[in-house]
Amino acid sequence: MQFVHELGVGLLGTLRDILPIATVLLGFQLVVLRRPVPHLRRVLVGFALVLVGMVLFLAGLDDALFPLGRLMAEQLTDPTLVSGGRPGPVTWTDYGWVYLFAALIGFSTTVAEPALMAVALKAEHVSGGTISAVALRVAVALGVAIGISLGAFRIVTGTPLPFYIITGYVLVSLQTLFAPRSIIALAYDTGGVTTSTVTVPLVAALGLGLASTVPGRNPVLDGFGLIAFASLFPMMTVMAYAQLGHWRAQRGRSSGANGTGTSRLAPALRPPRSRPIPHPVFRPAPIPQPERISQPPATPENRTV
Repeated sequence: MQFVHELGVGLLGTLRDILPIATVLLGFQLVVLRRPVPHLRRVLVGFALVLVGMVLFLAGLDDALFPLGRLMAEQLTDPTLVSGGRPGPVTWTDYGWVYLFAALIGFSTTVAEPALMAVALKAEHVSGGTISAVALRVAVALGVAIGISLGAFRIVTGTPLPFYIITGYVLVSLQTLFAPRSIIALAYDTGGVTTSTVTVPLVAALGLGLASTVPGRNPVLDGFGLIAFASLFPMMTVMAYAQLGHWRAQRGRSSGANGTGTSRLAPALRPPRSRPIPHPVFRPAPIPQPERISQPPATPENRTV
């Protein structure tokens, strides 16, 4: 009964959140554009599915992912596991399992992120196969893994968050100057799609759990900030992946020109395959031949004397 009550409360809250979005979309379609909504029944069914899906998703987060993330943080920072029963103070090097777990949970949640899947497929479609959707998701996931692990290190050590963020964006700015122009906008967008429905709840639960269990940390001051790391480092890894592909392409071309090797382009920068364009075959029109006049057989009547 309590679960049904929680679903009802979640349904009302989600409806309140979705209503402004629907109002803006339908308002522009009907008032500004002055055109009817195409496939209205299908659109209404889609809104209903979004509403039900978000309610169930949020209920699942509260009942499974949030408690699980908090429990994992508590277990990994347990003094018995951290120190291994060794007497003496605990240092940041004793939290190796925390860094590894943060990297793995960041990688796995990013690979399963629906928003990243949608962006990767769109990028592959628009680029004509030049950008591989799978390679892009792996590059973004590696960036999130590095960022979350470094964020866990920051929580353990208690070092200032602005130092990491400012340094990171300085590196991103410098990397932008040397990255291929075709990947820069996409790399910046990938920093945003990682902070979506799957990654954010687990990462937030991990950060709050670490800040609650590591001695000397405050959940309010130190528990947040992991999501900023998850947005920053994918930009670096995606641009680095493109730079690596560009370097390999140049190296392959130079090797091919010198006759010392074959050209091997990185999948991310490989030109799309194009089918040969068939050339039209010119066939002259047949020249009409004059009809041959058949001569009547010679007979005694028409024979010329």
